[in-house]
Amino acid sequence: MRGKLRIASFNLENLDDRPGQQPDLAARVAILRPQIERLRADVLCLQEVNGQRAGGQGVAGHAPRRLSALAALLQGTPYQDFAQVVSESVHHGPMDVHNLVILSRYPVLEWRQYRNDLVEAPTFRAMTATPPLAEAQPVPWDRPILYARLDLGDGRTLDLFNVHYRAPLAAFIPGQKSEPFVWKTVAGWAEGYYLAAMKRSGQALETRLAIEDCFARDPGALVCVAGDFNAGLDEMPLRIVIGAEDDTGNGDLAGHSLVPLELSLAADRRHSVIHHGRPQMLDHVLASRFLAGHFHGFEAHNEALGDELVGYGKVDRSPSSYHAPIVAEFELLPSSRMS
Repeated sequence: MRGKLRIASFNLENLDDRPGQQPDLAARVAILRPQIERLRADVLCLQEVNGQRAGGQGVAGHAPRRLSALAALLQGTPYQDFAQVVSESVHHGPMDVHNLVILSRYPVLEWRQYRNDLVEAPTFRAMTATPPLAEAQPVPWDRPILYARLDLGDGRTLDLFNVHYRAPLAAFIPGQKSEPFVWKTVAGWAEGYYLAAMKRSGQALETRLAIEDCFARDPGALVCVAGDFNAGLDEMPLRIVIGAEDDTGNGDLAGHSLVPLELSLAADRRHSVIHHGRPQMLDHVLASRFLAGHFHGFEAHNEALGDELVGYGKVDRSPSSYHAPIVAEFELLPSSRMS
C-alpha cells in the first residue's frame, strides 16, 4: 500500500516553564501548539527544548531533569502518544537547555547521540586569551547530534538525524569580553569567531561520518537529516553534510550525497528565519537519493514569521519562535518497488 510520510523540524527557541518567566508557558503553548498541529508530522524533530528539575531549575546537584514544558505543549495532540527520543547530558538525562527531541509515530529500533564520538575534539590554544593559556585546550561540540533508526513497516527503516549546529557567533575567549555580547578587542572577537566555525564544521563532519556508517550498512539506506543548521546551502556545514558531486568530483559517490528538499520551493518562499530584513533558510530537511526518489512536497510555514532582530528589540515578551516550522512529505511505495 502507498503511505504518506511527513518529516518535520521546528526550533522552539528555549521552550521552558521556569517560574516567573515571561512570556509564561501557557502563552507560548497557545501560539506553538497550533503550529505543530498544522505540520501533521509522522516524525517531528525539535530543537531547543529545555529540561526542568523536579522542584524547579534552582535545585542543586544532579537531580534528574524532565521535559515538563514539552509535555504541556504536546498535551491533547497526536504527538503526546508518539515514541520520544531525547538527547542526554553526561549525567544520562535531559540537559538544562537546548535538548534535541525526536517524536515518531513509528517504532524506534535504536537510537544514539554523537558528540565527539566519531570526531575527536580538536585542541586549540587561544592566542588572545587573558591571562595567556599555558597549553592548548580541547574544543568539544556544544550540542550532540541525535540519531534514531525508525521502523517504517514492510521491512523498511529510516535513518534519521536531528541536528542543531552552533550559531555563527564568536565563542568564548578567556578575558576578552566585557559583557555577554561586547568584546574588548577585535582580535579576541576574530579568534572567537574562528573557534565557533571550528565547532560548527566539526558537528557537520561528525554528521557526515555517521551518515557514511548508514550507507556502509545499507547502500540504499533511506537517510534524512533535519534540524537547525544555522547555515545556508552555500556555507561549509551544509556542503560537508550534503557531499555533492561537484564537491567530491566523483560521480561514483553520487548515491552518498543528500538532496536539500527546500529547493523545490519558489525562491520567495524559501526561508525559515528573517534577520534584519533578510530572509534566510537556516533550517533544512536533507534526504538521501533513495529517500528523495519518493519526495512529494516541501512546506515552510513562514507566513507569520517575524524579523528576529527587530522582534528582540521591539516586541515585549513574544511567545513565538523566530524560526519557521518546515516539513517534507514523501509517498512511500510498496517495499517490492523500493529496491
